[in-house]
Amino acid sequence: MKKLSFCSTFLICSWFFIFLACSAPLTLINVDAEGVAIKGYDTVAYFTLKRPVKGKNEFQFEWNNAKWLFASKEHLEMFKGDPEKFAPQYGGY
Repeated sequence: MKKLSFCSTFLICSWFFIFLACSAPLTLINVDAEGVAIKGYDTVAYFTLKRPVKGKNEFQFEWNNAKWLFASKEHLEMFKGDPEKFAPQYGGY
């Protein structure tokens, strides 16, 4: 009987932790008061130009509950293709 009780407890705890892991929220992104990520800088520029470049409102994309600004349409499209590649680690904190 003890073995059955331990197995049942283990199974219930396992399912609970799986449920928690699957229902985890998106990564929180550090945004300003207007909801803009990384202070309006073009995150793709850090990879392509190797320097910070301010983004423009005309090249804007919403991802992960944040607004992302880009210096060019090309950078916007690159980000849309693979946001996780270009987004800062740890939500930009």
